[in-house]
Amino acid sequence: MSSPPMIDGAFARWLASRAGQALLDLRTEMGFADAGALKSAGDKVSHDLIRTELAKWRPGDAVLSEEDEGSRLAWAAEVNTGAVPRLNADRVWIVDPLDGTREFSEEGRSDWAVHVALWARNAPSPHGLVAGAVGLPAQHRVLGTDYPPAYPPMTVEAATAGERKIRLAASRSRPPVFLTDLAEDVGAHLVPMGSAGAKIAAVVTGEVDAYIHAGGQYEWDSAAPIAVATATGLHASRIDGSALRYNEADPRLPDLLVCRKDLATRLLAALQKHSG
Repeated sequence: MSSPPMIDGAFARWLASRAGQALLDLRTEMGFADAGALKSAGDKVSHDLIRTELAKWRPGDAVLSEEDEGSRLAWAAEVNTGAVPRLNADRVWIVDPLDGTREFSEEGRSDWAVHVALWARNAPSPHGLVAGAVGLPAQHRVLGTDYPPAYPPMTVEAATAGERKIRLAASRSRPPVFLTDLAEDVGAHLVPMGSAGAKIAAVVTGEVDAYIHAGGQYEWDSAAPIAVATATGLHASRIDGSALRYNEADPRLPDLLVCRKDLATRLLAALQKHSG
């Protein structure tokens, strides 16, 4: 096998593509009769592949993966960060080897993803993400910061009616309790989807106009999709409008808003009203 691209954005795309193909092969090999076994095998196969390639091609970088032991631990500010190498590192890969295990284990579903992102201490943006790729293997595409998609076009409805009908991606299983009221307030309709990566990718491609989440996620759930979304020119923030930040001592990042920039002020105002 030839060496991967050395530029970080292209490397992230290559890595997400390789893990995605391994997951597609695993689906074919195992089938869908035992969903639990398929989920477990998918997490392991993708995690092991990503970890192996990072150790080989980026040996000096730290890694935060969902499947790492202790990945969900929140470290106190006063902890000796020598025990948590990523907190002292200048470069940290933040990965979710399989985002949307439930969807991955269901035959015919394509709304699952592979996330590969790179955080750097000297990054110019508050979120610190300098490269990322979201693999959507069952959709046969990868969205990456090396070739970010064009800013999503205005919807046909908005162009013809002179106003925007907001399409709001929503979790299939855990939508925020306030989301229905917020959608009614802003004149949006909810579009149920699977993984966080698939939902943010849908905003990037213009399939929906916004994604709001509140109620619990971790850095790996959003790092790669946020890297791509912001490279595309979309708005991305916490639901109170503050900046998203990665490689924090506490990896929990429980809420976010990703949307077209022209909708940000309107949606943040609605969030202030409904999410408190």
